[in-house]
Amino acid sequence: MERERFSSRIGFILISAGCAIGLGNVWRFPYITGKYGGAAFVLIYLFFLIVMGLPIMVMEFAV
Repeated sequence: MERERFSSRIGFILISAGCAIGLGNVWRFPYITGKYGGAAFVLIYLFFLIVMGLPIMVMEFAV
């Protein structure tokens, strides 16, 4: 079985940037917000991240 490959170099760069930006949003944003006194906002943010993100992730895996 042959491995899948990106069709272009720009596709790889865009996918890599999307992953890096997504990880920054999930990890760094709540940390910085909580550090400067926004702990209640971080809890609400994480709640909605799970409530809305989990079904979308399950749908993506199902496809």
